[in-house]
Amino acid sequence: MNAISPAAHQTPSDEIDLVALVHALWAQKILIALVTLLVGAVAAAYAFQVTPEYQVQSMLRPAAVKDLDALNRTEVYELAPEEAIRRVGAALESYDRRLEFFRANQGLFEALREPGRSLEQTFESFNQQAFKMLQPDPKKTAGLSNYVGIQLTYPKGVDGVALVNGLVGFALASERERIAADLQTIIQNRLNQLDSKIAAARASYDVSKEARIAKLLEADSLTRAQLQDELKALRQQLKTRRDNRITQLDEAIRIAKSLGIDKPTTPSALGEGERVAQGSVIRTEVNNQQIPLYFMGSEALEAERNALLQRRSDDFTEPRIAQIAKELLLLENNRQVEVLSQRENEDLFLKDLAIWREDAARLRNLQLDVLDLKLASIDQAAIEPLRPVKPRKVLILALGLMLGGMLGVFVAMLRSFLRPKSHPLNSAV
Repeated sequence: MNAISPAAHQTPSDEIDLVALVHALWAQKILIALVTLLVGAVAAAYAFQVTPEYQVQSMLRPAAVKDLDALNRTEVYELAPEEAIRRVGAALESYDRRLEFFRANQGLFEALREPGRSLEQTFESFNQQAFKMLQPDPKKTAGLSNYVGIQLTYPKGVDGVALVNGLVGFALASERERIAADLQTIIQNRLNQLDSKIAAARASYDVSKEARIAKLLEADSLTRAQLQDELKALRQQLKTRRDNRITQLDEAIRIAKSLGIDKPTTPSALGEGERVAQGSVIRTEVNNQQIPLYFMGSEALEAERNALLQRRSDDFTEPRIAQIAKELLLLENNRQVEVLSQRENEDLFLKDLAIWREDAARLRNLQLDVLDLKLASIDQAAIEPLRPVKPRKVLILALGLMLGGMLGVFVAMLRSFLRPKSHPLNSAV
């Protein structure tokens, strides 16, 4: 019974202690209230003394296709609305662009200046904490229109609306300037490429023309040399033929004189002189053999030989010599070479030159004001906020009172535990 009695009395003892604890806390309710009020006052002081922070944001959506049509119709620079807003978002997120905007608008950041810090250092700290990019989550916004935005949390005294709207405008303007510079560079590069093509075509034409002229002149020289060789050979042939004829005539003259043939005759006529004519005779001579030359008679043969010996040229005896002389005369002037050499505007003969000049003229006459190009549509501009986002005074005050109450209860419990107490039930046992 004695071993069981302590366990039997355990529950009443706990209930007495819990009741006693409640009575002890109630007895110290003033202390708890004071601690609660003190902590609440500290929280209230913090909530009302801390510098309020405000939040603004600006949202941009892709521009319409018609807004970029003028740029795309140049056939030089293509920019889709999705690519344009991506580039604007990259410009907004770029540290360099923000720093450029800061340097160009230092008055907007003057309220952030801190002692011992330069404006660049102040901007560095502000840039890391205040800006936040707003972009859609590809997993959650599939099929929805694309957008990009920037959010700024700034302390009181800073013109956040002007800062955000100014940064958005600066990003759009800087991206337009970048596109304008890229467009100008691309146009200049294409013009340089067209000039290089034209220069190369002209050089190729000059080389081909010179090669063609050289080929024509070479062909003329070869033909002229061949004709002169042929003419020389023909004249030599004619001279040999004349010498051979003179030799033949000399031999025939000797035979004719030995036969006593002075006048032209025939073999049959030569034999009639020895016969006595009886009656009327009609004789027909049929002979298919060539009559020897000496039957011409020595007089005719000597006359022909004298003529051949006095001849100074045999050219008239060969028609081909006259033809060669004609061809040599024609070769003295190559009219095709003269025409090629006398061309004044050789660009007219360059292939594709007209197309290249048309492209160059179109590129030089492009009239596009890129600075008025609409790269993105401002769906929401930054406007003055109605209330600060920090501090949240009601929440801070509520948390202060709650923490104060908990601290007051903890202090009261600590005092009650540390204070000496008497236990009647334990002493009775």
